[in-house]
Amino acid sequence: MPKDFYTLLILPKKSSSAKKICLSGALIKGVSIFLTVVLISLMYFSYDYIHIRREQRQLAQLKQQTVEQKKQIEGLMGRVNQFAAKMEELKQFDKKIRVMANMDKSRDKEQWLGIGGPVSAENRLNAQLAADDKALIAGVGKQVDRLLAEADSREQSFTDLLVFLKKKQSIMAVTPSVWPVMGWVTSEFGWRLDPFSSEREFHKGLDISTKLGRPIVAPADGIVAEVSYQSDVGQMIRIDHGRGISTLYAHLSKATVKPGTALKRGDRIGNVGNTGRSTGAHLHYAVILNGVLVNPRKYLN
Repeated sequence: MPKDFYTLLILPKKSSSAKKICLSGALIKGVSIFLTVVLISLMYFSYDYIHIRREQRQLAQLKQQTVEQKKQIEGLMGRVNQFAAKMEELKQFDKKIRVMANMDKSRDKEQWLGIGGPVSAENRLNAQLAADDKALIAGVGKQVDRLLAEADSREQSFTDLLVFLKKKQSIMAVTPSVWPVMGWVTSEFGWRLDPFSSEREFHKGLDISTKLGRPIVAPADGIVAEVSYQSDVGQMIRIDHGRGISTLYAHLSKATVKPGTALKRGDRIGNVGNTGRSTGAHLHYAVILNGVLVNPRKYLN
């Protein structure tokens, strides 16, 4: 038998004759190669199948994560919408305060922030239909940036308002806007007949008739500039309120302050009297603006 043939001997368990199969070496080699290829193919496809199954599971997880992220994005967009609405309310509140404070409103004309809504429903729907998560996130990011810039602008605006109102408060504090004493005005600021000579004269203040000894209070913050006694105005006090404004109180029975005393609105400065050139218990009250006597009623509430 040629060398490239092989004999396969089969011996059954029972007492039957043995079977002999002769196979050529080329056939055995071919079968071996075929089986090896089949085995390798099976191993490759098995690995590829396992890999595909793993990728499918990962893809399913990614899809689930995407769904959850979309929900989170939607929730974030809702919160951004609420934030935008609040910023718009603050903007309107800012405008109202500026109107009430009579502030310059040209600043609002320069603002480009806070216009429109966050991401429109139509754009959001289109983005969802296209599964364009990047567009959704970019839209939210841009709106957040815009709202943060708007918040910075509002913060600066409210800071300006605070400074302005503090300044206004300081101005109001030194403006003689309350009555120094309660009573009846018996002589207004302006022309009148002199009670002693009956001649026409210009009265440079208000005469407030009231009970003798009634307390007199400072109508605004200031510093006592003068306390003296003069023949015509009797016991008098002059208070410097700053900004060119001072007030004068005449015919007092007593002064309870001294020059240099710092006063707050409502502080007691003396008592109503009848000293000097006077026909009865009253307070002569005058307001001086930059050295000129003006009508006190322009300041009184």
